[in-house]
Amino acid sequence: MGSSYTAYIVETFVTLAIVCGLAYAVLFGARRLGVGRARGPIELVGQLPLDARRFIYLVKVGEQVYVVGAGEGGFTKLGEIGAADLPAEKRTDAFAAILARMGRGGAARATSQPPPPDDDAGGPN
Repeated sequence: MGSSYTAYIVETFVTLAIVCGLAYAVLFGARRLGVGRARGPIELVGQLPLDARRFIYLVKVGEQVYVVGAGEGGFTKLGEIGAADLPAEKRTDAFAAILARMGRGGAARATSQPPPPDDDAGGPN
């Protein structure tokens, strides 16, 4: 009785190893063929995590770059700029420069620099 049980266990592990090896080969071959890669004129240019569930994305579609916000409520178009207006270098502060160029005052202050001093600090007269 012990030898048939051992043979069953060995056969099960050999079958499992063959199935895992076959799955690895199929996934490796699919990756080499380009299955699952992005195609067409759409490209993710940049992303900025705001917190654990909210992001801002720069999505290039042709010659236009869309600024898209993503959160619990789905995706929202925040603005758009031309692809020629994108900075050539890929830096983290380049994203803030793009948002500032869009004319969003609050987005320009989202960088690590403090806001400019307020000249009218005296309040209403």
